[in-house]
Parts: sequence; structure tokens; C-alpha cells
Amino acid sequence: MLVATALAVLSIPFVEGSCIHESPLTNLRRSPQIAGRDVPVNNFSYIGVTGPLGWTGLSTANVNCSTANVQSPINIDQSIISLSTSNPQINIPNVGSAEFENLGTTVEVVINGTTTFEGKTYSLKQYHFHTPAEHLIDAQFYPMEAHFVHTALDGTYLVLAALFELSLNGTNAKFLDPLLSGPLQAIEKPGSSAYTGPLDFSDITKFFTTVPLFKYTGSLTTPPCTVGVTWLVAGTFLPVTPQAFLGFKSVLKFNARYVQNTPGQQNLIELAASQLPK
Repeated sequence: MLVATALAVLSIPFVEGSCIHESPLTNLRRSPQIAGRDVPVNNFSYIGVTGPLGWTGLSTANVNCSTANVQSPINIDQSIISLSTSNPQINIPNVGSAEFENLGTTVEVVINGTTTFEGKTYSLKQYHFHTPAEHLIDAQFYPMEAHFVHTALDGTYLVLAALFELSLNGTNAKFLDPLLSGPLQAIEKPGSSAYTGPLDFSDITKFFTTVPLFKYTGSLTTPPCTVGVTWLVAGTFLPVTPQAFLGFKSVLKFNARYVQNTPGQQNLIELAASQLPK
């Protein structure tokens, strides 16, 4: 099995706070924050009538969500989905600060960078998180997932995805820790933003350029569910401590789209609708 936990690849000790009877966020050590601007909140959700089953009804632009036969996330069945024969070349400059936003449906860090894969160069726009993870691997689910979203000049997308496993030795993936030292608490409210401290991307860059990556063509996992997205999903897991996971979960809530059909097969909403009694 190519999937293995990578606790030693991307981790540094995580410092716990002193309060143990309050919310997960109060247990994360605070640092001084610079308040950000108000940001727009998405009009979709992950539950009820504005959840994934109702996304097409929110806008005619979202028709792919219920009709396209190439959708994400998926169950990465290793007998069907192949490993990429190459890893991307990635350049994400370290920064002194970046904007961290709560869009109501996720939290994202706005950042610049470039990734070249199979001769094509993409610009990194942001990375964001899902709890639980959206992709499954061989029908197993995971607590959290990070997506590094890129676009090319021709409008196509590339997403680098990393799944997390709970760490039992008190370590987080290194790129998580600057978000846990105060910024996450500062953007608890949807529509809020804050500025992080210094961000070092050397370890996450090394991760995506060295680990096995599952490759498939899918879609954005949020409206408008744009198709033709190149997905590279890491076959090695990143560590997240239970406390850090609970901190993210308390802000993100449930924000995972349900698993879609195997790429190329009928959209599950369309399939279910066809089976309703006439």
C-alpha cells in the first residue's frame, strides 16, 4: 500500500495552551494579530437546501454540480486511479504575512506562487481546508484536507491536495502552526479576515515534490463545480494534532462535499433523479 503516514516529513512540536475546559480555539496560544478587512461570504453551504444537493438551484452557473460526469471529490480506488509518473516543480516564496480569510464555507490563505506540471505552469492563488477530508482513499476517510488551488493562463485549474492523519506524538505539519498561533481565533466569524505572521513553505514544497501523488481529472469541489481540473492528491499523509484539528473544526464546521461517482460515470444527482418513481 502506497499510502503511509508522514509524521517525520513535515512536523514541529505543537505548543498547547493552559486552558483545558474551554473551546478548542481557546486552547491555542494567541499572538498579536492585525485585523483584516471584511470579506464576502459564499451563498452555498454543506447542509440543507443550500448544500451540495441544492447547489444547482442557487445559480444557473452551477449546472455542472448536478449534471457533469467528471466531479470531485472521489474515492481514490488504487485499482482505478493511478499515480502520477512525475512530481510538480513548485515555487512558493516565504512571506512575512498573508491574508487569512473566513468565507463562511472554508478558511483560506491568499498567497502567490507557481507550480509547473507536465510542461504547464500554474499560478497559486490560495490554499484552504476541509473538515472532514473530501477525498477518500480506498474507501477510508480522514479528518482534514488542504487544497492548494492554482490556475493557468488558459483558465484551467490544478489543485494539490494533502490529507491529514491525527498525530499521536504532538506534532503538526509545519505550515499549519503559524495559523494556529492566533490567526484562526481572529477569523472565527464568517466574513472576517486577519493577517498571519511569517509563513515558511519549504516543507510543504518538499512534500508535494517528493511524495507519491494520485492523478486524475475532476472538478472544483465547490460551485460552480468547474470541470477539467487536474488533481494531484498526495498518497502520504500529513500530521495534525487532535487539538489543532478541533480548532480547525470549530471554525470550519462540516465543509466536505459528498464523494462523487468514478470519473466518467453518470453524475450521482442525475442518476438518483432518474430512479425516482414516475
